Amino acid sequence: MQWIDIGVNLTDKAFAKDREAVLQRGWDAGISHMLLTATSLEQAPDVLQLCHGDPQRLFATAGVHPHAARDWHSGSQAELRQLAADPGVRAIGECGLDFNRDFSPRPKQINALEDQLELAVELQLPVFLHERDAAETLIGVLRDYRDRLPAAVVHCFTAGREALYAYLDLDLHIGITGWICDERRGQHLHTLVGDIPRGRLMIETDAPWLLPRTLDPKPKNRRNEPAFIAEVGRVLAECRNESVAELASHTSATARDFFRL
Repeated sequence: MQWIDIGVNLTDKAFAKDREAVLQRGWDAGISHMLLTATSLEQAPDVLQLCHGDPQRLFATAGVHPHAARDWHSGSQAELRQLAADPGVRAIGECGLDFNRDFSPRPKQINALEDQLELAVELQLPVFLHERDAAETLIGVLRDYRDRLPAAVVHCFTAGREALYAYLDLDLHIGITGWICDERRGQHLHTLVGDIPRGRLMIETDAPWLLPRTLDPKPKNRRNEPAFIAEVGRVLAECRNESVAELASHTSATARDFFRL
């Protein structure tokens, strides 16, 4: 049984002291590939350096997160195009909209997202999307690009039924994280994830964040890591009335196809 973790923030400072050990625990837990997330132009070279160290198992997304959209400028698209030429880059992102924290002005977020979608169309790369409290606006933006994009995944899906169905109607993929393991805020996902068809569902840890609250025992440092993907998978499989082996098989097959692994 093998997993593919489509969202790992491996360059985060939380992994600075034991990054290699974290990776090894992930491989030992049955992960065959990891997609390392880049959220800024400045961070992407460090992400790619890690991928170059294990080019058969580590791949990357490259993009600018909506939190950093305030720094998007006229030359950013060209910079991202150059980064995306690296063979380790398998998607544009993490990009999208975050109207929950609004760390960047919303018009800047939309502009940065549209420029990155245009680049994904040009390069024919899939898109790794972030969305918080912005589903309606994101759907409106995506409608103008979806027919020209090879694929797109809404990473770390946390929204409700209306947003899920709208995303599926746009032929988007859905990424599920340990949010589903959170009894305080993820319970609504339990009745929704069964509606995601096979071939559209992928699984991720979003480590070092979103430690599965169902994990027992929990690590003393409260840090999430890729090895805990099996716990996310256990809860997700239970909610979908599937065996864990079935879930691992079809989500991994979907990820291989999506990211051309």
